[in-house]
Amino acid sequence: MSLGYILIVEGNPHLRSLLGWHLQQAGYLVQQWGSIEQAKNSLDNIQPSLVVLDSDLPDGNGLELCDFLYQHYSCLILILSARNTEKEIVIGFQSGADDYLAKPFGMQEFLARVQALMRRQRYACAPLHLDYGELKIDLVHRRVKYQDTFFDLTPQEFSLLYVLAQAEGNPLSRSELLHRAWPDAIDNPRTIDTHVLSLRKKIEVDPRQPLILQTVRNVGYRLNPQLLNNFDVSQPQKPPEKEYHHNENVSKITVNQ
Repeated sequence: MSLGYILIVEGNPHLRSLLGWHLQQAGYLVQQWGSIEQAKNSLDNIQPSLVVLDSDLPDGNGLELCDFLYQHYSCLILILSARNTEKEIVIGFQSGADDYLAKPFGMQEFLARVQALMRRQRYACAPLHLDYGELKIDLVHRRVKYQDTFFDLTPQEFSLLYVLAQAEGNPLSRSELLHRAWPDAIDNPRTIDTHVLSLRKKIEVDPRQPLILQTVRNVGYRLNPQLLNNFDVSQPQKPPEKEYHHNENVSKITVNQ
């Protein structure tokens, strides 16, 4: 079950991967970037509910990105920072942060803060379904309905379809799909072909002549743009509480600055 979409912008690749892995295990859809430029470029294609943001990034001050997000997007922002004086924390909140977590921190505390923020976002405006005309994506039960027929998908298939839907009919390369659907999990772009074939067998009337998942020659794949007409989002309802269980052996993170 997907609990929401989270964007991680963290300069430390080890910490970035660790946070992403734990968030995915907890049921969130995750995208990861290591710089301000990469994060800004991705925001044209995704609408994260929460941005986990490092205050010190290789190409600039993370608080500047925080202010940019606050001014232009409706997502919540969790700042991660080795700067833990009262003055610096206050500056973080003044830049638009909804929460501020000082490094090093415990993984269970991090996940608890994320859960609290996402609960706030979910009650306010997060969708339960994405409605693209005849194609409906159920974000709660992670299944798809097309022309009145429900299809149960594997986690990999669902993530792939979700990323293609968010691209709004624009073609994405295999490498882009690989990174967005399963960041840091698989390094062979041809894996996308296997999952596209599997998806087509489930949701296409004739997989040999696909109408939903289209191949774009010399580029990659896209979702048929005609399906994206009359886009609508269903209203949220209060979801059940989710209980988390995590490995105590990785409960503390130490970051070398």
